[in-house]
Amino acid sequence: MYRNIFKPFFDFLSALVMIIILSPVFILLIFLLYLFNQGNVFFFQERPGKDEKVFNIIKFKTMTDQRDENGDLLPDAMRLTRLGKFVRKTSLDELPQLINVLKGEMSFIGPRPLLVNYLSLYNDEQKKRHLIKPGITGWAQVNGRNTISWEKKFEFDVWYVKHMSFYLDLKILFLTVKKVIQSEGINTVGQATTENFKGNNG
Repeated sequence: MYRNIFKPFFDFLSALVMIIILSPVFILLIFLLYLFNQGNVFFFQERPGKDEKVFNIIKFKTMTDQRDENGDLLPDAMRLTRLGKFVRKTSLDELPQLINVLKGEMSFIGPRPLLVNYLSLYNDEQKKRHLIKPGITGWAQVNGRNTISWEKKFEFDVWYVKHMSFYLDLKILFLTVKKVIQSEGINTVGQATTENFKGNNG
């Protein structure tokens, strides 16, 4: 009952309330990012959700679109702006995903929605992470986030799918707030973003 009724209801109501309460923060960030990113405020990308149904995730854009002389994008670390570093460090870049929650595409708690091209790389056990809606935060995020291996992340994701409960969600929310305040596990050492998943043999 919690998974199918109460959790979706709490997600919708909480997302609506948070969007209203945080609207001043949204407006301020939109204005600042517009200045820092030459008008590009939001980042949209296709991600697989529940049952591998693809949707567009929404985040605040933390990197510019600067390219080299060959027209290729510069490395992530070079495109990450000073404001972008702060927004990412404080996890404010995740705020627009409240809209995804409001639309029913995501939940507050669940496996993080990853890239579409990873779908063919999962083994049968790892695919179980798509049995539920993806989340803004999840069990893997409070147990290492970007500092643990992909295989370990997927283990945490599938464990959550099998043990989802109201108590566990409260625990994850509490630990997420703690992690954000302490700025733990934002990126792997020396990288602006984590490395791509290359499959279970790569």
